[in-house]
Amino acid sequence: MKKSIVIVGIAAVCIALGSFGVFLHKAYAIADVITDEARYDMIDKGYRSLSVDEYEKAIADTSVFRLDVRTMEERRDDGYIPGTVMIDVQKDDFIEKASEILPKDRTIAVNCRSGRRSKIAAEKLVGLGYDVIELDGGFNAWKDAGKPVMIE
Repeated sequence: MKKSIVIVGIAAVCIALGSFGVFLHKAYAIADVITDEARYDMIDKGYRSLSVDEYEKAIADTSVFRLDVRTMEERRDDGYIPGTVMIDVQKDDFIEKASEILPKDRTIAVNCRSGRRSKIAAEKLVGLGYDVIELDGGFNAWKDAGKPVMIE
């Protein structure tokens, strides 16, 4: 009996350490593109707010999942960052849709129009266990910086 408990305990510790290792791997995968301020954001809020240039470098990694949390109208009228999937954070079903669509094993890169809603979305996603970065200044800052934009 004691031997079984010890084995189960060791297995639980190994699983926990493995999960932590995956988190660290994801965090370090984009660590070279973020500033010290963004690192402090991660500690304080659980997600990292990135400048336009940092965000662009981070989403160049094809393993990063791009999420646009604006309304469909904003996306249609203003355009969007290439490769983003849209889930409106203001809708009641945001958490449900996010849980269905977003992969837990990838960093989620969130953007909105000005940076306010992406921070709200980032907090919600961190609460669901996602590794999250968000575009500080939002799509407006992205567009103003002359970064690539898709128009439907």
